[in-house]
Amino acid sequence: MRLLLDQGLPRSAASALRRQGHDAVHVGEIDLAEADDAAILEHARAEGRVVVTLDADFHALLAHAGAERPSVVRIRIERLKSEPMVTLLLWLVTHCGAALDAGACVTVLPGRVRVRRLPLKPRRS
Repeated sequence: MRLLLDQGLPRSAASALRRQGHDAVHVGEIDLAEADDAAILEHARAEGRVVVTLDADFHALLAHAGAERPSVVRIRIERLKSEPMVTLLLWLVTHCGAALDAGACVTVLPGRVRVRRLPLKPRRS
């Protein structure tokens, strides 16, 4: 699985994942640190990467567009350092990999993971 780590996530997590044999890059390594969310999504889509972010806007952009790709993982656990972030991402690749490969929005909360298949359908009121 090819990962694209967004700004706000430890850059060192991407290099730690690469050392373990995973294809991971951080937006800061590829001159996308100041890119808007739509540009990051398009880059991930073009390269077949899963976006990993702290930002809720990515899920909203995918829902609004009715997009089927790229998959996005939103981490809602504050202040994760590199090592716990890498451990979490390795767990997600193992346990949510099929959904991410198929197109999904994954939200990670303390003690809980929510997976929604793409395209996202509007919630009923």
